[in-house]
Amino acid sequence: MSVLKINKLTKKFGKLTAVSQLDLTIEQGQVYGILGPNGSGKTTTLGMILEVVAPTSGGFEWFDGVNNVGARQKIGSILETPCFYSYLTAKQNLRIVAHIKKCGTNKIDDILKQVNLYERRNDKFKAFSLGMMQRLSLAAALLSDPPVLMLDEPTNGLDPEGIAEVRQLIRDIAAQGKTIIMASHLLDEVQKVCTDFCILRKGVKLHEGSVHDILGETNAVEISASDLDLLSGTIEKYSGLEKVENRNGSLIAYLAEGQSSADLNKFCFDQGVLLKKLVPQSKSLEQEFLKILKEND
Repeated sequence: MSVLKINKLTKKFGKLTAVSQLDLTIEQGQVYGILGPNGSGKTTTLGMILEVVAPTSGGFEWFDGVNNVGARQKIGSILETPCFYSYLTAKQNLRIVAHIKKCGTNKIDDILKQVNLYERRNDKFKAFSLGMMQRLSLAAALLSDPPVLMLDEPTNGLDPEGIAEVRQLIRDIAAQGKTIIMASHLLDEVQKVCTDFCILRKGVKLHEGSVHDILGETNAVEISASDLDLLSGTIEKYSGLEKVENRNGSLIAYLAEGQSSADLNKFCFDQGVLLKKLVPQSKSLEQEFLKILKEND
């Protein structure tokens, strides 16, 4: 089932086209990353599909045609900097959110536990770190138990610990079967939490696909053994080897098409060399991102 279909969505601000003819389909259960540098149209796109920003042309459809009011009730969103009453506690702020959303307050404690803020429930918002503020925003978005979460730069401005906390929380939420739409300029975050993604640049979609597909294994394998010289001499005899490089105390073996790391491991074992490391090398999203940008210059 598709959660969201975007058709030729366009937004112009005077002579500037922030989003141009955008087509996207997001399916139920995906963690979908909208990736691009600052100014690429990510936040404008989220604003349009939440009806905060009026599109110039094109359209979108939630949940196969549910009316917009009904659709918004199924969406939890964080678009800007967390905004709560600084002089109220976490729990008091969530009570206000629950009143606005008309969703009751009986789940507040459970949700505070889910976002790891239960022990701080009676602390005032102004005493929170940025990471805690962001987690409280996620708690507010989760109060009505929406099937879809929309997050705009959820780790922006956080320190490494805060980034790790929010990243794990997104994974935990996704594991419950919720659909997450996340805009980010941080490639590493998209690579670690998203199932699917698209790349925007200056409002134009350059690429769309599965994170797994674009980051599939390369033909390179990192290997090492107790005797690196013996290993180096041994794999030179392997017919499925294209080339080998020495890198930081390990060897990077580039295999011919049709060869696998299991084949290489068996060959070494048959030659009396036991590998202590065998790690197939994967592509990084950063490499693929730069490659896509270059191809579209």
